[in-house]
Amino acid sequence: MSRETIINIVLALLLLAIPYAAIQFGNPFYVTLATRMAILGLAAVGLNIALGFGGLVSFGHAAFFGIGGYVAGILASHSLSGAPLNFGVFSVPGTNQMPVIWLVALVAGGLLAAAIGAISLRTSGVYFIMITLAFAQMTYYFAISWPAYGGEDGLSILVRNQFPGVNTMVPLNYFLVCYGVLMVGLLVSALIRDSRFGAALQAARQNEVRVASVGITPFRIRLVAFVISGMITALAGALYADLNRFVSPSMLSWHMSGEFIVLIILGGVGRLYGPVAGAMLFVMFEFLLGGMTERWQFFLGLILLGVVLFARGGLIGLIAGKPRHG
Repeated sequence: MSRETIINIVLALLLLAIPYAAIQFGNPFYVTLATRMAILGLAAVGLNIALGFGGLVSFGHAAFFGIGGYVAGILASHSLSGAPLNFGVFSVPGTNQMPVIWLVALVAGGLLAAAIGAISLRTSGVYFIMITLAFAQMTYYFAISWPAYGGEDGLSILVRNQFPGVNTMVPLNYFLVCYGVLMVGLLVSALIRDSRFGAALQAARQNEVRVASVGITPFRIRLVAFVISGMITALAGALYADLNRFVSPSMLSWHMSGEFIVLIILGGVGRLYGPVAGAMLFVMFEFLLGGMTERWQFFLGLILLGVVLFARGGLIGLIAGKPRHG
């Protein structure tokens, strides 16, 4: 068993232990923090497939995160009001069932990622970054100008959506749901990394000319990876909206995209559990430093600068050394 595998197991067990320890010591608020770690970790797992495995520095993943959140909020609001969603030629009822909402979020995130990726992936470098950012800002301003669902004031989810057989209003129960989804997301990420598709994706990141010379089209591989990445991040957005019982255009802002990139850099770019480690560090810094000063982002910036200069493999790279993949 490699050192990195041991670290991954420790991180998984540590995240699982946080809410139980919080309840044991009478600090239930930490359950919510652990849930936030799991959800942000899942969102970063999605981005890590594009950025870590494929070298696609996307500054637009907030668009997928936000659309997942709005799927949860819109379907929940129509379920509560009883009014169906009208698409002109047909209408569909709302729902408060998480599995259905997750499925719709995955489809919506995938379709949006396919549309954005089909255009953005024809560029590279800083042009790719700017085009993904532009698309994210377009979705952000669309949400602001959408008064039917709150506009810039956002949309409340009065009662958290339901998961079969689970009382999701109990914080620990909802954490376990999010933790389970995170583990599935990590499994999908691991399967992609270790598959022939993942090998081709990482090869295209290193030298796309050589990949093309053996009959593999880098564009198609990257597009599929980008779509899968967007789908996972959209699923995280649906979970995040249910955690806060609120969705707003802030979930679509470029700040959120930057936050996802920070998570991956902190944990380790291209590492399987790098997004989880980064999310745990980020939420911990936000809570501890935010309690001391309103300008806690300044200190986070110093920490990030230190990681970039002295620990380019992130937390996992610092402990485990060079990766075996990538």
